[in-house]
Amino acid sequence: MLKPTSITVFYLALFASLFMSNAGAQTLLENHIEEIKTFQKELNEEFADKDRSPLPKNERKKFKSHNFYPVNESFIVEAQMVKVENRTSFQMKTSTDRLSNYFKYADLYFEINGVKYSLSLYQSERLMQTEQYKNYLFLPFTDLTNGEETYGGGRYIDLFIPEEGADTIVIDFNKAYSPSCAYSHDYSCPIPPAENHLDLKVKAGVKNL
Repeated sequence: MLKPTSITVFYLALFASLFMSNAGAQTLLENHIEEIKTFQKELNEEFADKDRSPLPKNERKKFKSHNFYPVNESFIVEAQMVKVENRTSFQMKTSTDRLSNYFKYADLYFEINGVKYSLSLYQSERLMQTEQYKNYLFLPFTDLTNGEETYGGGRYIDLFIPEEGADTIVIDFNKAYSPSCAYSHDYSCPIPPAENHLDLKVKAGVKNL
């Protein structure tokens, strides 16, 4: 039986390493897809629930499911997170005369299809005082689909404070959803600040009903 040469051993090890790396990436993607399916299911359940749905009664009775974009892995990105020090509260405009108090939590820097973008991440001054939502972070944004394929006022993504010392955070635009005021004028919803406009079509997440 021939003994493997050192170069053969090297390529076998390299192949095994690449295989393990690809397998790990595939598993990670599969986990993300499962999370997205769960997000879609829970959102649909919320809109069908008479106690939680923002839909008017007649529309809720007809509701079957949101119109979602197909899951797009290009819109799952890992962003560099630069936390804001010495934060001060500011008032974010809403769809009504009400103003809502927020802190800017961090600046996020990421790439989509090789192009660099940035967004600001916020934390509600009111919600951070509650036990249930004290780790909740708010990512509102607008993009070039607004007013055509998606709600004209932009969409939201829910995020949570990562573990201590983390300097990255995953943004999954497949979990982008429309604010309640997209479905009823009875709601007052924060308007994404101008700095959170993305100059591309984010074809992921919730579309218009």
